Amino acid sequence: MKKLLTTTVMAASLSALTLTGCTSTTSTGAVGVDRQQLLLVSSEQVLALSAQSYAKTIQDAKSKGVLDTNTAQLNRLKNIANRLVGQVDVYRADAAKWQWEVHTIKSNDLNAFVVPGGKIMFYSGIIDRLNLTDDEIAAIMGHEISHALREHSRERLSREYATQTGIGLAASIFGLSQGQAELAGTAGNLGLSLPHSRTQESEADQIGLELMARAGYNPQAAVTLWQKMQKASQGEPPQFLSTHPTSSSRIAELQSLMPKVTPLYQQSRR
Repeated sequence: MKKLLTTTVMAASLSALTLTGCTSTTSTGAVGVDRQQLLLVSSEQVLALSAQSYAKTIQDAKSKGVLDTNTAQLNRLKNIANRLVGQVDVYRADAAKWQWEVHTIKSNDLNAFVVPGGKIMFYSGIIDRLNLTDDEIAAIMGHEISHALREHSRERLSREYATQTGIGLAASIFGLSQGQAELAGTAGNLGLSLPHSRTQESEADQIGLELMARAGYNPQAAVTLWQKMQKASQGEPPQFLSTHPTSSSRIAELQSLMPKVTPLYQQSRR
């Protein structure tokens, strides 16, 4: 009975929060991304936190002498970014006015990200080790830009806040021990946070695919990109314990979207 009541209280708490903060940050686009998002934290708060984090990343890279060391590579990324950013108003008009930046870090890591507000960072390793074409770079960049457009960081913070509020309320009412509360937190992570993160990854794949197609980059490159990533990544964790879909699942979904985005690519080429 205690377990049932705890679950009920948590569900009620989350439902109340959901009613106050559900919306969608983007239009649906041609690929049809249409999901209501829980947004309890303000954009201003997330942008402030993100700006601090990005500034520290830039400063650390400068101090180590690894920021923007390859001018040709940086200019290549800027050209690709300009074409992709030219398409973001399909999903949200305000994003075209963001203060977009592009930087690189000399590192062997297979990594890239876009901070909320339009700050793009690529690690040289992902370009060099995978020998990426411009189309494949566009696939990565479009994916990361899509996270920013959908405000996925803001959504994750909001969901974490809602989850912890529910767990804290249940612990207070029913006197859960610290161990029980930690177990509830772990269950929340596996049952809410991680699957939700995979949903966000899928959305970023879909939107990114449309952005690159509209910008004149071949969407098939998204498939070849993940085939390369699949070869480079040894021992992927089980999908249910990962914030990212497995490469095979991701490739299958990307291929299923080709009929929607290929006409956009063909039109952009004309």
